[in-house]
Amino acid sequence: MYRLLFFYFLLLFSFSVKSQKYKPIDAGSKIHFVIKNFGINTGGDFTGLKGEVTFVPANITSSAFNVSISVKTVDTDNDTRDEHLRSKEYFDADKYPEITIVSSRITQTNKTKSGWYYFTGNLSLHGITKPVSFPFTAVKKGDDYLLTSSFDINRLDFGVGSRSAVLSNTVKISLSVLAKKS
Repeated sequence: MYRLLFFYFLLLFSFSVKSQKYKPIDAGSKIHFVIKNFGINTGGDFTGLKGEVTFVPANITSSAFNVSISVKTVDTDNDTRDEHLRSKEYFDADKYPEITIVSSRITQTNKTKSGWYYFTGNLSLHGITKPVSFPFTAVKKGDDYLLTSSFDINRLDFGVGSRSAVLSNTVKISLSVLAKKS
């Protein structure tokens, strides 16, 4: 009887920590960037989210992210600027059509609030891959999760544009990704 009960709890536990697969979607998500241009914050958004998120809060180290956006979707509310950003001088969207972020490790943060985690992985942009790390939150929305974070990158590290007296090297990235259960 005890063996049967033990087997039942073991089976129940294995289902509770089973990997949960999610798909990032554009509806309900926002990928935003801000850069200073002539000292003024100028921003834009990307869409075209695709990829897979495996998120297991009960066993966070088994979580993994592999998500990309389409470079051609850059939208700064200025068509001329958007075309310039898609050109070879900046994103070179024809040659490098996606920006991808892939985790190598997801961990719990040392924050006392639940729902805070730490992403470590690689960002691939303009044909260059660099390591990135940042904290993020995960808020349950029904069967789905809203993952939010913000972090800075140096655009020159990724070969986006060239040195400029008027354009900042630092780009602030804000992520709010709705991951739908698949």
